[in-house]
Amino acid sequence: MAKNHVPDWLNNSLWSSRSPPPQQSLTPAKTSIDSEDMNRSTNSAVKSSVSAESSVKLPVPMPPPAVIRAEPRPVPPPSPKVEIIGPLNSCSSNCRSDGENGSSASSTTTSGISSTENNSRQAQLSQELSRKIINLEEVRRLASQGIPDGPGIRAIVWKLLLGYLPTEKALWPTELAKKRPQYKQFKEELLMNPSEIARRLEKFASLENDGTGTDIEGKGVLSRSKVTQEEHPLSLGKSSIWNQFFQDTEIIEQIDRDVKRTHPDLHFFSGDTPSAKSNQDALRIILIIFAKLNPGIRYVQGMNEILAPLFYVFRNDPNEEDPAMAEADTFFCFVELLSGFRDNFCQQLDNSVVGIRSTITRLSQLLKEHDEELWRHLEVTTNVNPQFYAFRWITLLLTQEFNFPDSLLLWDTLLSDPEGPQETLLRICCAMLIIVRRRLLAGDFTSNLKLLQNYPSSNISHLLYVANKLRVKSAG
Repeated sequence: MAKNHVPDWLNNSLWSSRSPPPQQSLTPAKTSIDSEDMNRSTNSAVKSSVSAESSVKLPVPMPPPAVIRAEPRPVPPPSPKVEIIGPLNSCSSNCRSDGENGSSASSTTTSGISSTENNSRQAQLSQELSRKIINLEEVRRLASQGIPDGPGIRAIVWKLLLGYLPTEKALWPTELAKKRPQYKQFKEELLMNPSEIARRLEKFASLENDGTGTDIEGKGVLSRSKVTQEEHPLSLGKSSIWNQFFQDTEIIEQIDRDVKRTHPDLHFFSGDTPSAKSNQDALRIILIIFAKLNPGIRYVQGMNEILAPLFYVFRNDPNEEDPAMAEADTFFCFVELLSGFRDNFCQQLDNSVVGIRSTITRLSQLLKEHDEELWRHLEVTTNVNPQFYAFRWITLLLTQEFNFPDSLLLWDTLLSDPEGPQETLLRICCAMLIIVRRRLLAGDFTSNLKLLQNYPSSNISHLLYVANKLRVKSAG
């Protein structure tokens, strides 16, 4: 029987969380993928046996879209915005308190880590970061258990783990002095409008021709006969700077919409305050520059959700007073992070061995390996295709499944794995399924899909422990 394939350690009641008590409505609704984008993750029609009155919005087969849709998480009207400006502990009273495994909002959110353990790890990390040559292996080990909210510790550790800072501290000023001006140059060159580009090209040409820097009229303005095809605003040529400008405008408008919807429940990203608007502008500029420097991918909806944690951590680093420097650091770390996941955002690779569908298949195989009974119930008995829920989990790196402080703790583990974040992410996703296995085994298609698209609040320390167990069992 399939049940014989379930490891003994999974049969312990510790791994299965209790069903939440009735009449709890504090958990914010999660971002869901709309029908257009869900069909990018699956080509199968949902069976007609599901009732039309079902509370789960089922995907409808349509042609695959060009981008990933990542709508923002709706915020319940009665709930006040979470004020996350300083340390994360300051917002803990506003974080989700309902959940499984007996988790509740506290000074450690739902991490399940005691303050004594936090203080000890903070002291160890501080000591390690004070060395002239940092032991990256030891930093990885400490960070994988969650980085405490010390002054600037997470910002430095993430930069080390992403390779932005070298392990030799004496080289930090040199590296930063090289990278930050480079980002400033990107902004100056890539955010320039075509009119300014044309003026500069004309000025340069004039200087080369007669050394005066002026045209025939002496006013620095091109005559009609000198306007080339590439410089004409109505030109449709591929090399036309105006044609490229209008194409970029469409992407910029999409970026603007998504940035405004980034974490609407957090004052750091949302609101009419000058600081919130400044933070939104920084996200917008980073995404525009990334799109222009990476024409093969450009911008895909959901990238703003991946960018947000990086910018939040670096912007709140007390060791960095200049916001512009945080923006530059975020850009390069964002590029490095996305390099390990870029195939998930490339539609042309969706059906390849490195595309998003292949990644979701690996998650399915991982679940089958560790809990065949649950795998069979989900994918055979109830026909819950993993693409219906795992697509968002994987592409957005779990940023929409947990509250913001808990997402940062998960990222500590993702970034610290020497094997790369992709494998760790799949193990965490598999652990998420195992933790709620009792409810899944008792559910049908509708209830299971609703549960997985609105994942309950969980003890993060417990979740990471189960994920690590999966690594050990696989290695064994």
